[in-house]
Amino acid sequence: MADAPSSPSRDDGILDSLSRFCKWCAANPPAAALLASMLGTLVYFYGYVRLFVNGQQTPAVWAWKAWNPENNLDHGPLVPVIALFLAWYHRDKIAAAPKQGSNRGLLWLGIGILLFVLSARCIQGRLALTAAPFLVYGIVEFLWGKKVARIVLFPCAFLIFTIPFAALEQATFRLQFVITGIVGFLTNILGIGIQAIGTTLNATDGSFNFEIAEGCSGIRSLTAMAMLTAVFVHLTQDKFWKKIVIFGGSIVFAIIGNVGRIFTVILVAKFYDPKIASGIYHDYSGYVFFPFAVLAMLGFSKLVNLNVKHLTMPIDKGGGDGSTRETVSYDY
Repeated sequence: MADAPSSPSRDDGILDSLSRFCKWCAANPPAAALLASMLGTLVYFYGYVRLFVNGQQTPAVWAWKAWNPENNLDHGPLVPVIALFLAWYHRDKIAAAPKQGSNRGLLWLGIGILLFVLSARCIQGRLALTAAPFLVYGIVEFLWGKKVARIVLFPCAFLIFTIPFAALEQATFRLQFVITGIVGFLTNILGIGIQAIGTTLNATDGSFNFEIAEGCSGIRSLTAMAMLTAVFVHLTQDKFWKKIVIFGGSIVFAIIGNVGRIFTVILVAKFYDPKIASGIYHDYSGYVFFPFAVLAMLGFSKLVNLNVKHLTMPIDKGGGDGSTRETVSYDY
């Protein structure tokens, strides 16, 4: 009996991609040399030039230190890895796309260079990270043209998740008030005496009180959900409006999941033990409610993609006795 053909392994896919790239370099020596010089320049300025913290940190080191829980960017180191994976995932499309360098890539390169220079002048690491997607996209479009650049547009844009936006801190503060207000409203509907003051939930009988701190606002689960959903819709959805609707829905589900988590913390404190509620339950309940938010997002995407192909509806065209009833079909 003949052996069944084996499916290509992941290593074969990587080797095949490297082989294609080497063949391109061999066929286009000037472009390959230009690519090497551009990448070398990026490595030099991001990895060796000390610009920040009194000339002590390179942009890469600054970014690594900024990816911390205080900035709600624990996920930062994963973003470049995911972006590289997404580019590799589309390797067949990239290989098949027509390649004709475009000078329009110089525009994106110019924007990236301007942002990097501003980051050095203003001593602002965020601008250096903001420059990276423009620089990478500009290099791709300049060397290979708009068809290839369009394929890698999302992986480049995904690098935005590496930036510690100050807006996240403001969103965290506002979410603390939103969570406090909603949980206070829900508990009072159930007759559980809770007084919501600022970001504090106080039991009216004085048995416990909880502060909705920054970590309880749900901003980390929200950013994680945003990243996960962005990748999901990019890989699975074919229409832009579906991507936007599912992405927006995922943010709502993340907030609802965190409200449910804090609400159950209050229930455990009221009906079981405040120490357990603020301790082990508080620390590990997120591992339960975040998967629920993910499942809700997946279910919502199924609903968005629901295809009702054929719907029939009887219509009585006679005197109401049903003798002249017709069936009208509608296609969606």
